[in-house]
Amino acid sequence: MCPLRLSCKVALVATTDTSIHHVPQSGLDARTLDRLVQQSEVIDGLWAENIEPGDWVVIRTRNSVYSLAPLGKGRYRVSGGWFKSTAPDGQDIRIAGCTWGGAAIHTRLVAAVGMYLEFDNGVRTTRIREVRLIRGGDEKAH
Repeated sequence: MCPLRLSCKVALVATTDTSIHHVPQSGLDARTLDRLVQQSEVIDGLWAENIEPGDWVVIRTRNSVYSLAPLGKGRYRVSGGWFKSTAPDGQDIRIAGCTWGGAAIHTRLVAAVGMYLEFDNGVRTTRIREVRLIRGGDEKAH
């Protein structure tokens, strides 16, 4: 059996008296706090500092599609998904960040495939399957 219910291959090595289960380190992917911190800087996702007013973000989760229009100062006009039934015209809200499903939250991360988006009102999406950033262009030209 693999420790921590991780999916990894276990090699069985026979000895003269007993058998030893060996778990290859390359297959070990524990979600410890130290490892989350190390990996947070290399997550391939959409970070808040890369989104500007005028852009549009579309996030497809397992169950829903959300559209986010950045308003500036960390606020977004959000529609779709849970917000579709509570605020048909969209709701202005902040994004708390993204999680792997636990309590550790990446506060500057707006969306990343495989993670969960969490809003500051406590709403958490199902697992993100796709993220699209549509640039609004140069607002000064309009």
